[in-house]
Amino acid sequence: MKYIAHIDGERIQTIKEHLEGTAKLSGEFAEKFGKQDWGYCCGMLHDIGKYSIDFQKRILGENNYRVDHSTAGARVCLEKGGKYSFLEYCIAGHHAGLPNYGNNYDESTDSTLSGRRLKKLSDYQAYQTEIEVPAINSMPIDLKRTVNPDFSLSVFMRMIYSCLVDADFLDTEAFMKEGKQGRNSGENIEILFKKLENYISGWLKNQDIDTVNGRRTEILKNCLEMGKTEKGLFRLTVPTGGGKTVASLAFALRHALENKMDRIIYVIPYTSIIEQNAKVFRDILGEENVLENHCNVDYESSEELLPMQLASENWDKPIVVTTNVQFFESLFANKSSKCRKLHNIANSVIIFDEVQMLPNDYLKPCIAMIEELINNYQVSAVLCTATQPALASFFHEGISAKELCPRMEEQFEFFKRTVFENVGVLTENDLIQRLEKEYQALCIVNTKKRAQRIYKQLEGEGVYHLSTSMYPKHRRRILREIRERLQKNKKCILISTSLVEAGVDLDFQSVYRELAGVDSMIQAAGRCNREGLRPEKESKVYIFQFEGKENVLGQRQQIDVAKSVIADNRDISDMESITQYFEMLYHIKGDSLDKKKILDEFRNKRYNFAKVGKEFKLIEQNTKTIFINYETEANETLCLLKERGFTRSGMRKASQYCITVYENEFNKLYGIGSIQPISEDIEDFYELRDKEKYTEKIGLELELDDGAAVFF
Repeated sequence: MKYIAHIDGERIQTIKEHLEGTAKLSGEFAEKFGKQDWGYCCGMLHDIGKYSIDFQKRILGENNYRVDHSTAGARVCLEKGGKYSFLEYCIAGHHAGLPNYGNNYDESTDSTLSGRRLKKLSDYQAYQTEIEVPAINSMPIDLKRTVNPDFSLSVFMRMIYSCLVDADFLDTEAFMKEGKQGRNSGENIEILFKKLENYISGWLKNQDIDTVNGRRTEILKNCLEMGKTEKGLFRLTVPTGGGKTVASLAFALRHALENKMDRIIYVIPYTSIIEQNAKVFRDILGEENVLENHCNVDYESSEELLPMQLASENWDKPIVVTTNVQFFESLFANKSSKCRKLHNIANSVIIFDEVQMLPNDYLKPCIAMIEELINNYQVSAVLCTATQPALASFFHEGISAKELCPRMEEQFEFFKRTVFENVGVLTENDLIQRLEKEYQALCIVNTKKRAQRIYKQLEGEGVYHLSTSMYPKHRRRILREIRERLQKNKKCILISTSLVEAGVDLDFQSVYRELAGVDSMIQAAGRCNREGLRPEKESKVYIFQFEGKENVLGQRQQIDVAKSVIADNRDISDMESITQYFEMLYHIKGDSLDKKKILDEFRNKRYNFAKVGKEFKLIEQNTKTIFINYETEANETLCLLKERGFTRSGMRKASQYCITVYENEFNKLYGIGSIQPISEDIEDFYELRDKEKYTEKIGLELELDDGAAVFF
């Protein structure tokens, strides 16, 4: 009898063929971190439940009821015990996702591992006529290289799960498409390094360290030299203007080449920086080698872009540029769609750009994960920023960061472009009077409502507003106008929120920054005299506070700590001040650095994968999304969305015309009838009906007069 795994017309793939193909791939993936035997075994056992007569009848169309084929392999692992028991989670969850362990009160209908153990299964023992359970010879983790064995085991299981689900997808895809998958893994690291060498060959001749380009070259050369070192943890602490992007790429490529590593992953907090950096990488290394993986990029299913679309599923490209959200939420996820890529993180160089933006509420689990990747998955990590957070105490003994920037303190002194001046407490009128006297100035305040209010009082020729009350495509349009005015030396006053602080290439004569975290204020200063064309003393960054306390979501402690640092009359751009700020902040936050107790969910061999996958959200979903139908392309996108329903591609396109609002703002808009749901199929997704509530100058009007409206 032929036991069938998949059917495509008249073609069949037997279970044995599928298990052997999946096992081979899964073993190859796991070999990257020394666990080939685990990956191979998991692949051989994952679908043995398909040997049941019930499943064979279903695949031949003789019955149409659902047959559980995932629990069988997990049951075999449980019965064999010992090392095999660690594969139980992986095989049980290879379709539904890694489960929670559960408890002794679970029933057979529960989705937990405890529940699955009680489930009655169709007889699958025919697998023994064709399949032999492979041996597992290695240990899952090295106890000498872990301080938290349970957490290490949870990461190990997630990694083996990743090997399994990616191999399962790829083998099935190869059968269904008769081997014509259209995948392209890009060029190897050696070729990419040669491309980089060609790009920087002219720069390396510069020996004059008294010039900006000479200093950039010094940093670049040191990064290239340090790339020859062994794998581990590194820091690249480079001042604004120091050439951080190319220098970090140079280190990563040389390091990957020297240590036979597979790829470079850039983890970045903002999509604006991602788009900017990814363009630099594509220009140097070629389009086909750089994968952007975040919410603002969509690789259409055209023949030209199909390889990129496929690579986004499992990060099978030599350069991957992604977000903090995508990276860490995938590493703590339980679903196959998010976990599929994880094994390709192993044996990679990971650059954490603007590392100070790692989320404080999840800082401890994030650092624990970075440490685990370094210790057990052949990863090198680079903590990259101008404002290095005080993370040394979060890494355990034996892991300390090597600095890649030569003569670091001297570089910061050389690249200093501005002077900070604390002007104390101001009223809005005080601030407006100051801004009216400026010619080219950036003013950053902490709330969107405040930004809109100040803009309205200054409104006129050359005055602009930017905030997330404007949809992304609108913001990019306004930014182009601002850059043009600055380049032509025309009057330009910009009132903005913090979204312009990092990765936005603007150069103003002066900057006004409402009191915020020290790192935010230093980032804001990077938009002043950016090119160093004016004397330092004439390039002022004014730090001010408004009267009374302001409710700035998630920033209260940062502001309070920054206030105490400023009260000591310290230069906040001084490296000691930056370190002091982060040490005080982390001390105050204490247990809230793991706000949801993520690390406690992996204890005593009872792991709650599903719970953590749901709880670990870097951006809390207490917002609603509003589509702004303000231009022709937006209307076409919305019509397609309504016609075709929810698709990932459609939602990505729609995101260029969307803003998010908090619940109180949403309630006001809903109460006065300004918004309506787009579709019953898409939760928390609305369309702005009242077009007058959105303008070219400020975006969505947030100062709403709700009158006698009823709130829902």
